[in-house]
Amino acid sequence: MEWSFQTAEELVVALHAGAVTSVELTDEAIARIERDDEVINAICVPDFDRARAAAHRADQARARGEDRPLLGIPVTVKESYNMTGLPTTWGMPPHRDYMPAEDAVQVSRLKAAGAVVLGKTNVPLGLQDIQSFNEIYGTTNNPWDHGRTPGGSSGGSAAALASGFGALSIGSDIAGSLRTPAHFCGVYAHKPTLGLAANRGMVLPSEPALPVDLDLAVVGPMARTARDLTLLLDVMAGPDPLTHGMAHRLALPPARHERLRDFRVLVLDEHPLIPTGSAVRAGVNRVAAALVDGGARVERHSSLLPDLTEAATLYTQLLISNSVARFPIESQEQLRTRAAGLSADDQSLDAVRLRAMVFSHRDWMEANNRRELHRHGWRQLFAEFDAVVCPITPTPAFPHDHNPNPLKRRIDIDGVGYPYLDQLVWAGLATMPGLPATAIPAGRSPEGLPVGVQLIGPMFEDRTPLRLAELLEQKIGGFQAPK
Repeated sequence: MEWSFQTAEELVVALHAGAVTSVELTDEAIARIERDDEVINAICVPDFDRARAAAHRADQARARGEDRPLLGIPVTVKESYNMTGLPTTWGMPPHRDYMPAEDAVQVSRLKAAGAVVLGKTNVPLGLQDIQSFNEIYGTTNNPWDHGRTPGGSSGGSAAALASGFGALSIGSDIAGSLRTPAHFCGVYAHKPTLGLAANRGMVLPSEPALPVDLDLAVVGPMARTARDLTLLLDVMAGPDPLTHGMAHRLALPPARHERLRDFRVLVLDEHPLIPTGSAVRAGVNRVAAALVDGGARVERHSSLLPDLTEAATLYTQLLISNSVARFPIESQEQLRTRAAGLSADDQSLDAVRLRAMVFSHRDWMEANNRRELHRHGWRQLFAEFDAVVCPITPTPAFPHDHNPNPLKRRIDIDGVGYPYLDQLVWAGLATMPGLPATAIPAGRSPEGLPVGVQLIGPMFEDRTPLRLAELLEQKIGGFQAPK
């Protein structure tokens, strides 16, 4: 029996029944990584000796009658999480030797749940790209087409899952970093509600690992099935014990519905600022057809939807001002001069990005106040709908593009080039207001590349899009291993 592509849920049952041991699962995963990862380059920091030791301990614990949610399950962890005994670099050469003193909260939670960590997965420089390459660890390739990116910044994790390197992974998301790699690699990911899962220790190597309320950014689960996402989210959810004492578990409300026919869904496939490629549009339509066929109430338009152009503008302002504060890219004087030179009626996202690079605190507060109006708009929308289905990016995985200046890159949508960073607008739709969003496989492009869509849900009602993902998986299928 080969176990590498079994779900975490199936592995839990098999371990429980004594059909396999954690040591056997771990040895098989390591053998697969050693055989296949040379061409994929998903696992940038292997930790095989400690994984085997952890697997042995998991088998002993099970023999003693212990039972934990992930006891003995092989998993991977995104490179950006602190893990004692392994470097945390974020792909940044100055930090290549940084060794953290303690595990990130989520690494501690994985270990406490009994998971066996195989190693760390590759990321882009500073987690600042929707590809996964850096000077320290090189380039991660898409398992479906090695000439294409697996996405980013959790690209190593998605490529690992698609390649059968562990059953689960943990990543993070500020600009689609969980959802885009899932979409590009044909796996599942869930961007939790902002603040739902503690993030301490998923931090730049130069910064202290403190409990901070990040804006926009979240940590979250990746898997090969919707139910596995829920299994891992239940391990990850909850505030930081440093700030909330032992009040670790957040009681998330149950899904709004259990049956497809009870869901009310708004389906979007067009954005005012960027076209949707034909392959992604087909994926959205496939999901919409499955919802209709299952008896769900499906609408294509709603006056309750917050304005998509303003949403993308606010998202860009909040994202870029946040990013520039952490990664200064050029002198503020030069940026101010360039921003001042823009025409007042230039409202392109390129112009929005440049102005956001020199935001004052007052500018940020203004954008933040407008975000609250959007949040209220979403609350009203989710009184009438249970989920919104929409693209994650406008295209399937694109060819590697290592132009050092992302502002010079273009994204090809059905033969026409667009500014590379404009493809973030769909990811930002859920990120800007802090909403949960589940990325699911939705078929394949004519070239055979995976295509995913996201299911956006109401704040702190993460179980609603997760349950919808599970119902859709039963109806249209889910992960398939690349040939």
